[in-house]
Amino acid sequence: MFDTLSDRLAATFKNLRGKGRLSEADIDATAREIRIALLEADVALPAVRSFIKQVKERALGAEVSQALNPAQQVIKIVNEELIGILGGETRRLRFAKTAPTVIMLAGLQGAGKTTLAGKLGRWLKAQGHAPLLVACDLQRPNAVNQLSVVAERAGVGVYAPQPGNGVGDPVQVAKDSIEFARTKQYDIVIVDTAGRLGIDAEMMQQAADIRDAVSPDEILFVLDAMIGQDAVNTAEAFRDGVGFDGVVLSKLDGDARGGAALSVAHVTGKQIMFASNGEKLDDFDAFHPDRMASRILGMGDMLSLIEKAEQTFSQDEAEKMAAKLAKGPKEFTLDDFLSQMEQVRKMGSISKLLGMLPGMGQIKDQINNLDERDVDRTAAIIKSMTPAERQDPTIINGSRRARIAKGSGVDVSAVKNLVERFFDARKMMSRMAQGGGMPGMPGLPGMGGGAGRKKKQQKQAKGKRQSGNPMKRKAEEQAAAARREQQAGGALGLPAGQDAKNFELPEEFKKFMG
Repeated sequence: MFDTLSDRLAATFKNLRGKGRLSEADIDATAREIRIALLEADVALPAVRSFIKQVKERALGAEVSQALNPAQQVIKIVNEELIGILGGETRRLRFAKTAPTVIMLAGLQGAGKTTLAGKLGRWLKAQGHAPLLVACDLQRPNAVNQLSVVAERAGVGVYAPQPGNGVGDPVQVAKDSIEFARTKQYDIVIVDTAGRLGIDAEMMQQAADIRDAVSPDEILFVLDAMIGQDAVNTAEAFRDGVGFDGVVLSKLDGDARGGAALSVAHVTGKQIMFASNGEKLDDFDAFHPDRMASRILGMGDMLSLIEKAEQTFSQDEAEKMAAKLAKGPKEFTLDDFLSQMEQVRKMGSISKLLGMLPGMGQIKDQINNLDERDVDRTAAIIKSMTPAERQDPTIINGSRRARIAKGSGVDVSAVKNLVERFFDARKMMSRMAQGGGMPGMPGLPGMGGGAGRKKKQQKQAKGKRQSGNPMKRKAEEQAAAARREQQAGGALGLPAGQDAKNFELPEEFKKFMG
């Protein structure tokens, strides 16, 4: 959704790089380009004005003029202001002191409320709760049936006593659902309300009546992120007519320009709490303004990627695999390769996962053109092999390749390429497990590896004669020690002169480091 905005901002910052000092004209030109980029992304004008004002004030201040790298400082300012316009800190759900917690969904018809009720229910179930979906949309045809199907797929309960299609009292259904939830031990009630194609008095009155009947702990406004600025106008109307506590963005995976996402928190004063970025029930998560700002600026979203991996991969399995790789490359078989590949697939779309890595914006066209079915083809090839062939792929000869290709419905060359790629991957994974680093890259200090480079350095040191002058020799030794310290810092990504022992990880990373 933010591809166009990301491209424009990347081009703007590229013009700043390499400049040792930024003049007022440079900052004005940068602010103008950012303003155009935001307006083209359909961001509401009040939000654009506020954003540009803050960026210019800070960019013209001491934090940029006195910075060693002014361009990086401007990017830092834009990142922080993006986080601010997206709502600042992550907002969590408020739970009732006495169960059940009542969450009411509101929004226009077509915004995706019913599907989102299932996604939210599934997400809450994964957090250890017992959610109940309540069918209060009794106007739209088959809305009750749709909610029942979504609830079944999500593995959560549903309360739908009325058939819908214009039959039944939604206010009474909402009121009765609270007692039903208490009786059946559901600790969260998610009320799906009716919408309209546009704002009207009847819809607002019904939503207000349901609100008064159940006294929800949270009212979430479901916003279609593809509508643009009109969605912000709708959000303002709901805020004034019914009131809501937070926003849920739906259809964030669409090809719209993303202006609604960047405008709604600033215009309504209510934070975005959740985001739906796909059609599957698990394409849903809490909204983190700092991570979204990082994605927009092409810096990736490593924390979300780590969280997805933690939810998918078993700690015991990961330790077993690491131990197996440490023993030697031959311990890692095609069965292990298939298992790892299937676990990665459980994390979601390969394209989305790659998009979370820093710098991937430069090759987003290639990422978008990835064929997700390649993973299925690879799995089919491996499953067409015998257990002996999976255990020892070196026995796969021409006739075996032909049989495997026929069994998996691919060309013989595809089988050959897979086996070759597997051998390369096995060598690389084994080397990484033993602390050797990536192929073609020097090993990190204290982590083994880099043996070839170490020998070369020793050979060079041995061949270099020391000065006979004691003062000159001492100066050479000090210079060599300083170079070694600088190289150690650079290998770890530390600034020159900073001691790796005193390096502190950011707080948000510490919980992932065990």
